[in-house]
Amino acid sequence: PFAGSGAADPRKATLTLRMAPRGQRPLKQEIERRLRAELADLPGVRVKIGLGGSNDKYVLALASEDPQALADAARAVERDLRTIPGIGNVGSSASLVRPEIAVRPDFARAADLGVTTSAIAETLRVATVGDYEQYLPKLNLAQRQVPIVVRLPDAAREDLSVLARLAVPGSRGPVRLGEVASLELAGGPAVIGRYDRARNVNFEIELGERGLGEVTEAVRQLPAMAGLPPSVRPIDVGDAEMMGELFTSFGLAMLTGVLCIYLVLVLLFKDFLQPVTILAALLLAGKSFSMPSLIGLIMLMGIATKNSILLVEYAIVARRDHGMGRLDALLDACHKRARPIIMTTLAMGAGMLPIALAWGGADMSFRSPMAVAVIGGLITSTVLSLLVVPAVFTYIDDLAQWFHRKVLRRGPQGTRVGETAG
Repeated sequence: PFAGSGAADPRKATLTLRMAPRGQRPLKQEIERRLRAELADLPGVRVKIGLGGSNDKYVLALASEDPQALADAARAVERDLRTIPGIGNVGSSASLVRPEIAVRPDFARAADLGVTTSAIAETLRVATVGDYEQYLPKLNLAQRQVPIVVRLPDAAREDLSVLARLAVPGSRGPVRLGEVASLELAGGPAVIGRYDRARNVNFEIELGERGLGEVTEAVRQLPAMAGLPPSVRPIDVGDAEMMGELFTSFGLAMLTGVLCIYLVLVLLFKDFLQPVTILAALLLAGKSFSMPSLIGLIMLMGIATKNSILLVEYAIVARRDHGMGRLDALLDACHKRARPIIMTTLAMGAGMLPIALAWGGADMSFRSPMAVAVIGGLITSTVLSLLVVPAVFTYIDDLAQWFHRKVLRRGPQGTRVGETAG
């Protein structure tokens, strides 16, 4: 059914589709592609397809203090945006131009007659729209007050000669509007948007079959974006802005988390070098960086750390308490700790599989990348724990032995601990 969106505006309508169950309909991207193809031939209609929520669109903003440079840059960017393959419709706030009456004051003549631009604007506003409600006279009735609005009829807006005869107050008495300003029919933006007090133009790009990160990178590579005038600057807003802030703060959060894990491992192993073995597996376990997959990466930090602790702790205890050699301790640790590590991977992977495959009644398009990142990270961390961590353990152990042999067992001026000089 069609329904008005927001305020009652006869120029806008919303079409809501009730889809069949997931197994009985095509993918969401395929349905959107068909709708765009069917509606592309409607003359004078701008179409937006999708809910417009998270992960559905990319919003790009151009800001400038120069309106003409901003308009020229916006047209060039919009033309290049439509060449990006795989995306949906591209909407621009700069293209919303409506007819308007342009009033251009003659500043020299207005100064001679003592007429200000604010007086011209107030005269036209009261004549065409009416005065503000607090300044309107009121008709007092028994139960209520009725404000009285006095203004020209709507037909007067189409007759510029009527507006030109309006009396504008000046320092030397009333002056006709036509004597201090020229009026003409022109076109202008329906809405002037501002970002950080600078005029801006917004582009809403439907992601279609591509991800937010892919579209963001494709937009940055456009020739029009590379050749923006110095007075025009691009701004990421919406999900792209949130993703940028997330990536900026995620590095500090990861560094803090790794440092805390390192301190805990130092207390557990009573050694400053062996925790590096576990941190190597932790840092290599996650490689996918997008907004939902970062959530999965945080989950993988605990899993990768736990798997490595199981292996390294057993090898250290076997060497220290049972007198086993390093190679024998590592082989025994891999043999006995492989079962809990693999069981953890299988259990958590099986739990994430329905989300990765987007099974269920709700739309899993946002959670699916997180599940894929977790499953891939689980497999990677398992391989790292069973194959790479033992190899890293040997290198770290060789480094620790060299450090103890070359540094800790020598006293001042190169003497060994327990010896006296001379």
